[in-house]
Amino acid sequence: MNYISTCKAPSAIGPYSQAIGIGEFIFTSGQIALKPNGEFLEGDIVAQTTQVLQNLSAVLEESGSSLQKVLKTTIFLANMEDFAKVNEVYGAYFGAHKPARSTVGVGSLPRKALVEIEAIATR
Repeated sequence: MNYISTCKAPSAIGPYSQAIGIGEFIFTSGQIALKPNGEFLEGDIVAQTTQVLQNLSAVLEESGSSLQKVLKTTIFLANMEDFAKVNEVYGAYFGAHKPARSTVGVGSLPRKALVEIEAIATR
């Protein structure tokens, strides 16, 4: 098992790792709309989803993986009415690759984020 960390994504804001690698698998922590410098991106759901996917991509690349090797994602939404807009941004990042996915509506997220995404990928 190895801990994965990159300065191209925000540092963990608690006692956890950006990702853990074990064998061929990568398990990422949930990413919210923090910029790599740790500053929260105030913005609409499109801007926040874009930042989240950039962060997720950076963590995966550091681990020797990529969005194209993602097996499953979980999306947490503060407002399920944002589902269609999140799908639009998500689809642009994943293209023809369509990992398994769950989307869950939640009461709130850290830093009052609108969206959080975690992933399981292969190297």
